Amino acid sequence: MPSSPPGRSRIIVVLPAYNEEANIGNLLRRIFESLTDENLGFSIIVVNDGSSDRTQQILEEYRRDFPLTIHRHAQNQGLGATMRDGLREAAAAASVRDIVITLDADESHTPGLMIRMIRMIREGYDVVIASRYQRGSRIYGLTMGRRVMSRLASLLMRVVFPIPGVSDYTCGYRAYRADALQQAYAQYGDALVDQDGFQCMVDILLKLRKLPLIFGEVPLLLRYDLKRGPSKMRLMKTSVNTLRLLWKRL
Repeated sequence: MPSSPPGRSRIIVVLPAYNEEANIGNLLRRIFESLTDENLGFSIIVVNDGSSDRTQQILEEYRRDFPLTIHRHAQNQGLGATMRDGLREAAAAASVRDIVITLDADESHTPGLMIRMIRMIREGYDVVIASRYQRGSRIYGLTMGRRVMSRLASLLMRVVFPIPGVSDYTCGYRAYRADALQQAYAQYGDALVDQDGFQCMVDILLKLRKLPLIFGEVPLLLRYDLKRGPSKMRLMKTSVNTLRLLWKRL
């Protein structure tokens, strides 16, 4: 099992997973390769959100050789509950110098980008987001409708809830300094993640913006063309729920 050298930070990767049998195995291998190539100690927490396919069996197989912890929901509860359980477990297990990284389990987020995000955390940032709106970002396989909606949402949030250093409020590919995440839990408790759906990622940022944290971004390489299986996000439902959340947080 990869472990951190004395005095070095450890990377804790949190993966929310729902019916990802076509993606999860290859993603775990790519995470392993990216982090071991850099000689980084790490562990992976996967929250299996009531998958009805072979996701659990595949995770059990990989647990034999990977530093992998599996949390299983008996029924699908949504991204909010999945992120709540994964982040809470990571924050509880982390030392203050560790780094917690969240990304999607469908292979649309490239694990190699973690290295740049980790470097920024070590440079002094508290939260680093892989952003679709940074110069140098690339997006493959996403419909024009999704692109337009996400761009409009970004503009709205930057106007209503500005956060220095943040342009992408919805992307779930993020790195957190562990002590910053622990500070957030000390402030909010389990209410840090109390939204049910995809809007939970926005809500986490809106809460973190009230803390004395330094935010930064890296350009995202979004490979939606690599994703196998249908999208779990319902665009209209997510948009409506996000607007309701923003109104509530005003």
